[in-house]
Amino acid sequence: MTNDSISRRAFMQASAAAGVAAWAGPGFARAQPDTRLRVLSIGVIGTIGEADRHHIASHPLVDIVGLCDVDADSLAKAAGEHPKAFTCADYREAFDKHAGKFDAVIVATPDHSHCTIMTTALSHNKHVYGQKPLVQQLEELEILGNAVKARPNCQTQTGAQRIEHAPRRAAVDILKGGELGKVIEVHVTYGNGALAGGYYFADGVLGDPIEPPAGFDYNLWLCGAAEEPCRPQMVQRQWRSWWKYGGGQITDWVVHLTDVVFYAFPELTSPVQVCSRTPSRDLTYFHADHVTSTITYAVKSDKFANTTCNFYFYDSNMRPDRVQLGLGEGDWPSGICTIVVCEGGTLVLAPEGPLEIWRDRQKTDGMQWPGLPAYESFNHWHAWVDKALGKDTPHRWMPFEIGLRCTEPGLLAVKAAKYPGQVLQWDRKNLVFPNHADATKTLVRREYRNGFEPVRLKS
Repeated sequence: MTNDSISRRAFMQASAAAGVAAWAGPGFARAQPDTRLRVLSIGVIGTIGEADRHHIASHPLVDIVGLCDVDADSLAKAAGEHPKAFTCADYREAFDKHAGKFDAVIVATPDHSHCTIMTTALSHNKHVYGQKPLVQQLEELEILGNAVKARPNCQTQTGAQRIEHAPRRAAVDILKGGELGKVIEVHVTYGNGALAGGYYFADGVLGDPIEPPAGFDYNLWLCGAAEEPCRPQMVQRQWRSWWKYGGGQITDWVVHLTDVVFYAFPELTSPVQVCSRTPSRDLTYFHADHVTSTITYAVKSDKFANTTCNFYFYDSNMRPDRVQLGLGEGDWPSGICTIVVCEGGTLVLAPEGPLEIWRDRQKTDGMQWPGLPAYESFNHWHAWVDKALGKDTPHRWMPFEIGLRCTEPGLLAVKAAKYPGQVLQWDRKNLVFPNHADATKTLVRREYRNGFEPVRLKS
């Protein structure tokens, strides 16, 4: 083949690629099949950012080209692993000065900044891998949802890596198959509560204001949240316990635990009411603990026993009564479980398995359910990369559309704890609690600081 032939072929390929980009419109992201994916990591270490970055960087077609973090020490450590990557503390600088250098973004920052950063990324036509919970405010369900609709060619994925484990996928297939009969109700146990203390959670004791850690840009960490002083047990990991920044154990785990239900039953769209109970009263700074919550969905489906389906949430190591659920004697497989009660049996699933099926108070191994396929192994993070590169893969679980459905009941449960024992009707379309004006005023949205607002895209 002559050099002229190679040149003509290259020209035709380039022209074709340009034509595709022009046709695809504003939602088009640069990465194409068989190219490399250039990734910006925002939140490079923290609680999960380092793991996300390492897993995604291990894909043979990924280059980590940018690093962004408000913690100078974390940024320096990550830069040592990716010496060619640009670095910055402010996510806005990454998009303003370097947007042409990357195709995709990892967002592994505290919950309260998720929506602002993710919508900024989508507004720049970037693929997004976003940590759960995807949003921290109820209004942000719509803001981020609209941004996803406005950028249909941008591939998104929620940090719900436990779907890699075969028992979770088997649970989806069993529930979809309907052989357990109509669904009656769903119970979810969350293990610890918002005030568990320790590595990830605060203990609920409000300390006096302190100086932020050395090398830590507290102003950027606040992002869109209102200005207030830094305090102990706040900024680096234990922000999950704080009302303005996290959502306690419930929102931290809700995506991991409800995924199988929302994949099995697309007719579960948005809850219509919520009632949370807790002995906690002052939620000015911290989320409640010992929360039990009932979240109600309206359903019109022959897969459900009634016209409503209740989800019951329990944190702080509380559990439903096994006898009430029709289970035989025994221990729960984990303190964190998803329990789906059906007319013909009950499915009990720990986060990574085991999967139990209970019928007539007898337990069987759910992985021995007749007709289940062999579940192949896959890498959750690599599936997102493959999808962003234009490769067809069956393993990209939890795009933002489903991640938002999983996030919503968790947000409702923890926020309704501010009005313990009160039934709050929920109108997702209009973002109001129709029977409770004060709840609408205090639970739905926040005022964002200037310069840190989420981008409100329209599809």
